[in-house]
Amino acid sequence: MKTLTTTQELADFCKAAAAFDYVTVDTEFLRERTYYSKLCLLQLAVPSPDEDSAVLVDPLAEGMTLEPLYELFADESVVKVFHAARQDLEIFWVEAGVFPNPLFDTQVAAMVCGFGEQVGYETLVRKICKEGVDKTSRFTDWSRRPLSEAQKTYALADVTHLRKIYEYLSAELTKTKRSHWVAEELRTLTQSGTYEIQPENAWKRIKTRTNSAKFLAVVRELAEFREAYAQENNVPRSRVFKDDALIELASTKPKSLSDLGGSRLLLREARKGVIADGILAAVKKGVNCPPEKLPMIDTSRDKLKVNPALADLLRVLLKSKTESSGVAAKLIATSSELDQIAAGERELPAMSGWRFEVFGEDALKLCDGKIALAAKGQTVTVVEL
Repeated sequence: MKTLTTTQELADFCKAAAAFDYVTVDTEFLRERTYYSKLCLLQLAVPSPDEDSAVLVDPLAEGMTLEPLYELFADESVVKVFHAARQDLEIFWVEAGVFPNPLFDTQVAAMVCGFGEQVGYETLVRKICKEGVDKTSRFTDWSRRPLSEAQKTYALADVTHLRKIYEYLSAELTKTKRSHWVAEELRTLTQSGTYEIQPENAWKRIKTRTNSAKFLAVVRELAEFREAYAQENNVPRSRVFKDDALIELASTKPKSLSDLGGSRLLLREARKGVIADGILAAVKKGVNCPPEKLPMIDTSRDKLKVNPALADLLRVLLKSKTESSGVAAKLIATSSELDQIAAGERELPAMSGWRFEVFGEDALKLCDGKIALAAKGQTVTVVEL
């Protein structure tokens, strides 16, 4: 197996890859000690029987740049194939501000083709390629050099089997006329907002037991400080302070370093220096937040007038549609969305695009009394009224 360690070698491979219809791509990275993923290895393969049709790329090699790869990403005549692409795409967006175009994600395609929700790569290899995947090198430090032969073999398998998986799924999508379903799902993956976390919005990810606006104001300021510090210093959020410590700080509202010293959950490193100063400033800002700037709590869903009988019928309809389409229920509509539909809401994902084709259109008809559901043997069928 060949490992590319110079930009020129990568450029030569990418130039050759541009002659093919697609190229499979995967990455190995580390994120345990950083905020942003550290790219440690790149795997590429083209549909060719040649020995060098699949290669490893060492982005840590001295002088290596990935500009030739980014040029290939921009070549619209070559499909870039990934499996579960989100984290890979985040790396390329953060590093160079680029997205591969066109993109194909075999995990998304597999869900559309009836393989279940968030199906793993090993499952697809077993079901489509009829082979197994050696995962002994799965948990390894990919930043260490030299890489062992076992590590290289493991990494390369992530793009070699992917060729057959892509060709199978692509053919299935063409046969079932569902290619546009996958295209709709992939739009989110190639939007910069998917990967950009604004510090001022970080508090929305914190789970709390209270909706008190004054309490959430402190949570908001602490979460914003933590996110900004983690991004600026490229360290995980948990290395600044964990969520449970954040909730504790929002409850105790420390005013001094002495108060911080009494925290049960705060890391020792966070009780002094820049982090401690940031915590105290954030708490003070949250406590003194003027009424008009307090976080607005969305209580609209609490006021939904859900028709429980209709919601149950929608669940039966969804079950019927998932069985007939082979698509996982959660990919079509969530339980909360069904309640919202039963309450009269229509501006929902289930009411647009391919989801509307599969479920949303009949859901509206059911709500309007235009169709009924009937049991026929072991299945549920739709009856026009």
